[in-house]
This record gives sequence, structure tokens and C-alpha cells, in this order.
Amino acid sequence: MAGEPIQRRNEELEKALKESRAREELMRKELEQAWRRMRVAEEAEERLCSQLGELEAEAVNQARAYHARILSLMDQVLHLQQQAAT
Repeated sequence: MAGEPIQRRNEELEKALKESRAREELMRKELEQAWRRMRVAEEAEERLCSQLGELEAEAVNQARAYHARILSLMDQVLHLQQQAAT
């Protein structure tokens, strides 16, 4: 009858809408998961940068201490050489 094609078309549209909403929900969940992974990665990057900064500061302090020790040893050697020469 005359109403059957309209009803069939309405059912097709409802089915397409339902499928579209299901795809949208799936994409929303995937986007949320990606956002969470990105946030975890950003936090890890911040921690690594902080640790790197601490290690760099420690390395600079160690280099200064070694340099001071070398200067002290050079001074001692020079002093001993001067004493030996006299």
C-alpha cells in the first residue's frame, strides 16, 4: 500500500541513525582513551624532564668538585717540585 514505502524508508533511516550513534559512541570512547594515554605520556615527560634537570645539576656539581680536586693536586705537585728543587 501507499504507506509501506514510507514505513520502509523510515525503518531504514532509524537503522542508519542507530548505527551512526553506535559509531559515534565508539569514536568517543576511542578519543577518551587516546586523551588518557596522551595525558599519561605528558606526565611521564614532565617527570623525565625534572629528573634530567636534577641529573644535570648533579653532573655540574661533580664536574666542579673534580676540577677543584685537580687544581688542588696540581698545586700540591707544584709545591713538591719546588721543594725538591731547593
